[in-house]
Amino acid sequence: QVQLVESGGGLVQPGGSLRLSCAASGSFFNIYDMRWHRQAPGKQRELVAVITSGGSTNYADSVKGRFTISRDNAKNTMYLQMNSLKPEDTAVYYCNADIRQRLMAPSYNYWGQGTQVTVSS
Repeated sequence: QVQLVESGGGLVQPGGSLRLSCAASGSFFNIYDMRWHRQAPGKQRELVAVITSGGSTNYADSVKGRFTISRDNAKNTMYLQMNSLKPEDTAVYYCNADIRQRLMAPSYNYWGQGTQVTVSS
């Protein structure tokens, strides 16, 4: 059973920083692309950032220059460093990953349960 568990959310003032983590656990062969999504109240879930297994990254325009996605393949963990946070960054943040459990099996897409980030004074 593969699980993705996010941590690191909380309440922060505008201009502050938070670091989210997403740890994959269970039995699996490889983790491919990993992503952070977010969903604000009353809005659709949106892609925030993506990182490939080789470390290539891409960001939504709204977070470029402020957020940094990274991963530690040895720890099966992905991170999102969020700086210069704005009230509009308030949302539930979800991690998402393409994971292959066995060598000859297809990869599947997995989601974490989400962690709340609130930016408010």
